[in-house]
Amino acid sequence: MQRFTRRRFLTQAALAAAALRLPAASAAEFVDPLPVLPERTGGRIVMAELHHQLHRDLPPTRLWAYDGAFPGPTIVAHCDVPTHIEWVNHLPAQHFLPVDTSLPGAGPDLPPVRAVTHVHGARVPHTSDGYPEDWFVPGQSRHALYPNRQPATMLFYHDHAMGLNRLNVYAGLFGLYILRDRPAPEFEIPMVFCDRLLDCNAQLYYPVSGDPLRPWVPEVFGDRVVVNGKLTPFVQVEPRPYSLRWLNASNGRFFNFAFSNRLNFQVTASDQGALAAPVTLGNLQLAPAERFDIQVDFRPHAGTRVYLCDGPNRLVEFRVAAKSAPRSSPAPRFTTIEKLDPAAAIRTRRLTLAEDDDAVERPMVMLLDGKHWRDPVSETPRLGTTEIWEFVNLTDDSHPIHLHLVRFQILDRRPFELVNEVVQESAPPRPPAPEERGWKDTVRCPPGAITRIIVRFEGYAGRYLWHCHLLEHEANDMMRPYDLLPT
Repeated sequence: MQRFTRRRFLTQAALAAAALRLPAASAAEFVDPLPVLPERTGGRIVMAELHHQLHRDLPPTRLWAYDGAFPGPTIVAHCDVPTHIEWVNHLPAQHFLPVDTSLPGAGPDLPPVRAVTHVHGARVPHTSDGYPEDWFVPGQSRHALYPNRQPATMLFYHDHAMGLNRLNVYAGLFGLYILRDRPAPEFEIPMVFCDRLLDCNAQLYYPVSGDPLRPWVPEVFGDRVVVNGKLTPFVQVEPRPYSLRWLNASNGRFFNFAFSNRLNFQVTASDQGALAAPVTLGNLQLAPAERFDIQVDFRPHAGTRVYLCDGPNRLVEFRVAAKSAPRSSPAPRFTTIEKLDPAAAIRTRRLTLAEDDDAVERPMVMLLDGKHWRDPVSETPRLGTTEIWEFVNLTDDSHPIHLHLVRFQILDRRPFELVNEVVQESAPPRPPAPEERGWKDTVRCPPGAITRIIVRFEGYAGRYLWHCHLLEHEANDMMRPYDLLPT
């Protein structure tokens, strides 16, 4: 049903727009250095329009960004030291991407430009979480407090305005938030990946359905990958181990990273911090919003060039020097991970991920547990308790599900079949992959499986949310509030 439903979105208008795309040969590969992202420690951070050159051979691209940088500046915070930020909206009064006023929380009576910033993965009071309905308009600002009472890890921040965040993030409103408990190591390279569609003038193209009243499309997949704000950049490295910190900041694209020359690497951390031990891999999948730290050793490739690839596409060129200076690379740190006991869970919630035709309101909606955003809150865990959440994926897509405020562990994934519309497990449970066995805040939920996580609800009482991090899905009702009740 899902694939048939989506054919209606492949309109003649969308297909015609493909002819206006930027030709693949218009930008030479590996001529721009990988940008070093600017850093901030908090204070006043302004959202505004800018024109940014994605490549040496292209004209500047119109974007929206934080503090004049794309991606936004990396906010460097320290464990147990609060960070104060004033988020300032200096965006234009009109959006330059196609607003769909039929989406939940995006009615025609609302201002066409709204914003609110969410620090993804932060343990933060609900008043500073960036709740989608807490948006503010150009000319206004909001103060937020981030206590940073959580282990060191790499988080990120992005827009979360109800009905608009798919466009605001696509326009460029995102950046890293690195929480440290020690000085930054010398051989560390944060890398932010996102895909984009560019027209023949190197401007952002966002696809539409062809219906001017309902331009929303189910997913957006770009044909260009931007890394730290540049297309196919290069980076000079020494023949030594490096720590690479990866974030997938795409709206909907999954990456499957691997190095050329069959170069293996070690995963050392995931969304919410260090793993218990390194995991050696030859390739690594990242869903939107997932983060992984890896350790890669360039010593066997001194004097050569190594490429980071996504399938057949080369994204980054590492130019490995012939020799290195006599300095040591710090070894990654690991941690003891407390394994949450399913027997400690006071409740198990079975929650469906589904798509549905809704001819009354919109051609298709994406639902969590069969409920819309506007429906009454149905998930009300209590602070200090542990629960198991089971995500039953009834769709053909893999959905990255994110819970605000909390971290969790993946228990397993259980294949199922629908027998007379009843979910029946059809194969033994599959344990999480080794790189998924640390603390997570975003979990990939593949089709035809029940993905089970165990959550200890720590932090602050208040209203938060859980949602699919495919931003087009989230915008079309695949997002639900939950209330964390006090003890």
